[in-house]
Amino acid sequence: MHALTADGIRLAYDSYGRETDETMLLIAGLGTQRIRWTPAFCEALAAQGFRVICFDNRDTGGSTYFTQHPAPNFGALAAALMAGQRPQVPYTLHDMAADAVGLLDALSIERAHVVGRSMGGMIAQILASEHSGRVLSLTSIMSSTGNPALPAASPEVMALMMRPAPNPADDEAGFITHSLAFARRIAGTGFPFDEQAYRMIVQEEIRRGYAVGGLTRHVAAMAVAGDRRAQLATIKLPALVIHGAEDPLILPACGEDTARSIPGAEFMLIDGMGHELPLEACVMVVDSIVRIAQRVASAA
Repeated sequence: MHALTADGIRLAYDSYGRETDETMLLIAGLGTQRIRWTPAFCEALAAQGFRVICFDNRDTGGSTYFTQHPAPNFGALAAALMAGQRPQVPYTLHDMAADAVGLLDALSIERAHVVGRSMGGMIAQILASEHSGRVLSLTSIMSSTGNPALPAASPEVMALMMRPAPNPADDEAGFITHSLAFARRIAGTGFPFDEQAYRMIVQEEIRRGYAVGGLTRHVAAMAVAGDRRAQLATIKLPALVIHGAEDPLILPACGEDTARSIPGAEFMLIDGMGHELPLEACVMVVDSIVRIAQRVASAA
């Protein structure tokens, strides 16, 4: 693990492959750490000739925590949004995109292929649309555009995600049980759910660090992000959108809307996949990411 400070934010990151190769920047999702991009996944990308960098978003793992800000009140947040107001939140997805740019600056990386999953896909979209000079290609995985007309997750799925989790410092077993229940619910039926592997990832995330309220601050940043379709329409980069056909959290229609919003984007729907990247699908996903990245060299 490495760490640096960019614009006052500590960012913990891992690097795979040769520093002289083109960079592929992987952005993690809601409330999760960089280790959700498994070493096997990162090494597979590095073996294709890329320097792969994955990092902890703010409020996760070894990066800066914002625990000085209390967890947002979602009732008040929802009421303000329904009234057409833009409520104050601790930080936005644009701030998180700026963290990624700061990381590239600190590592003297001019441009990178950017891959994001879930909330990380939204951050990647912001990078590609608002910091296009820093991005070579975009892959948005199981993410969305912020289009308010898109279907939402069921109340049952949302309730599972938003119910308070035990603090792992006080009740590690309860926290793991809570995490497993949600992960199992949003997994698709086309791939086996490896409970032991997931349990080990959650335990490792606890060991690396836990920001109380971090997940809810991430959710608040997503809630105020707004509709990005107009910005996505300005993207002139090779782009790939990947989505699980059985995603119950960010429904497949959200991925389809993302692909429609980005000129020339490819859409890849994976049968049986939920809101996850199962091991059995990783070879297919890695090959597709590499193919899109290689379109940049072909165009050049």
